[in-house]
Amino acid sequence: MVQGKVIFTMATLALANAFSPSSQGPQTESATAARRDFLKTAVATAASAVLVSSPTIASAAVDVPEQVTSYPFPEDWGLSFKYDEDAEKVRNHMVLATTLAKGADRMEDFGKNMKKEMVDFVSYYRRFPKIAGKPSFSTLYTSINVLAGHYTSYGYKYPLPEKRRKRLYQEYAEISKSLKRGR
Repeated sequence: MVQGKVIFTMATLALANAFSPSSQGPQTESATAARRDFLKTAVATAASAVLVSSPTIASAAVDVPEQVTSYPFPEDWGLSFKYDEDAEKVRNHMVLATTLAKGADRMEDFGKNMKKEMVDFVSYYRRFPKIAGKPSFSTLYTSINVLAGHYTSYGYKYPLPEKRRKRLYQEYAEISKSLKRGR
């Protein structure tokens, strides 16, 4: 709705500018030139509005769940050395890690296990070109770097900030889509 109002306002200003006496310059300039200038301005305005309003993958709307302090502590840490299973398991553990709030039960233990699993996953699977070239792997690798960087900078006891959580949930959704497609 707001974008429609912005586009309408920009088009109105372009129209007013094209036909105002001050923008026509010397009186010898014809009305055709003024219309041409208006069309150039209107096309540029419409093109910029389309580019600004088109959504990208990174800005896709994703539901960010509330943070939790109690959760079922996973017991299935480690790799099975089957890419699809391991990628889904690491992604699910990362989703849970992203959901944890300050003071969550066993948050430090979870963070240490999570970081070890992420390092093991990346160090094992990046050696295989067929896997390392998959979109699911590259997006998961990016997410792993974000979460591991948070753990390195802030430790295991501090939850992720809201902006980082939102970005990670967008990446988790992308990973899930890629894994479902076998990519």
